[in-house]
Amino acid sequence: MQATLLLRYFGFFKIPLLFFVKPSVVELSDNRIVVKIPLRRRTRNHLGSMYFGALAIGADCAAGLIAMRLIQKSSQNISLVFKSMDAEFLKRAEGDVYFTCEQGAEIADLVSSAVDSTDRVEALVHVTAKVPDKFGEEPVARFSLVLSLKKK
Repeated sequence: MQATLLLRYFGFFKIPLLFFVKPSVVELSDNRIVVKIPLRRRTRNHLGSMYFGALAIGADCAAGLIAMRLIQKSSQNISLVFKSMDAEFLKRAEGDVYFTCEQGAEIADLVSSAVDSTDRVEALVHVTAKVPDKFGEEPVARFSLVLSLKKK
């Protein structure tokens, strides 16, 4: 609940589009994150499924929030950006979408590398999107994002 409030606060003041889709943090640990974006009027396309822009926001939230958590734990001033994103849309997302990233250990290693380097460091991060109410554990989309960190 607290992580959801912080995410929405961050969205409201820093990235208004993120606030607009109302993401919720379902689970957050150092190793795994699950973010939910509800299917509603604001996130729906003309076919009644989730708009691909809203799906991209969910992937961004999942990968970015776990990275921000690990950066905060490092007590270092590190800038975070995504260098690229690749998406594979497998099924129409016709329900609330859950975005999962399970690469906390790899992201923690990347944060450590950023602390020890003056150069920008990068890693490929994977996010899976699922609609459990409709498809169970079968993914509706897969995202690969290049996370780029640099110590300020």
